[in-house]
Amino acid sequence: MTTLEINHILERQLLLQLGDRLKRLRKAQGISTTEMAQRIGITRNTLRAVESGDPSPSIGTYLRLMSFLGIGGELALLAGDTMHPAPAGSAAASSRRSAPMVRVQVSMDNTRHAIQDLQSLALHEEAVQLVKANPSLVQQAQETVGKWLEKGNSRSTSLWIEWQKILQTGAWRKTLGRTHHAQQLRQASPLVTILTEDARQRVLQQTSDLKRGVVLS
Repeated sequence: MTTLEINHILERQLLLQLGDRLKRLRKAQGISTTEMAQRIGITRNTLRAVESGDPSPSIGTYLRLMSFLGIGGELALLAGDTMHPAPAGSAAASSRRSAPMVRVQVSMDNTRHAIQDLQSLALHEEAVQLVKANPSLVQQAQETVGKWLEKGNSRSTSLWIEWQKILQTGAWRKTLGRTHHAQQLRQASPLVTILTEDARQRVLQQTSDLKRGVVLS
């Protein structure tokens, strides 16, 4: 699939890959999270968010970390005109040589676990945006988890009880991380039941496209 737009799933995958890369670079240079956070002037929690590919930290935070880790040259390419079409009327623009075509293919780890977790993360981010815009939807999710608990003992009971607290307090960040516990919460989630079918299908389609590979051209 070729696209000129960055959809939600593609954006999340790119941020996840960037976070993983920054974490690898930091570890390769033997720098602890405490030292790194102090040296670039952020908290450890913010550093963890960046290395987790969280979209919440500012672009400036991402840029400071990239620069510190020695990949500032990539920032120059991004900010400059090197990869842009030549200005109209310039010698480069009037050249008879074919312009080089740049094609970047983005895909993801095709293991079932990785695909499902990215899809689940995207679905939950969609749901969180919905409840922030319409808080009355929280009651719908509360009713769902209440019905699940009424059915009796389950391996997910403790997670559902935790979900009741999350829904009461709006502690959405607990469910959007990359920790094992956040993944467990998403697997036992009542929150995605508030999604419209259109929203659900959009995320599923974007995931399917990314699985095959998306070409940015």
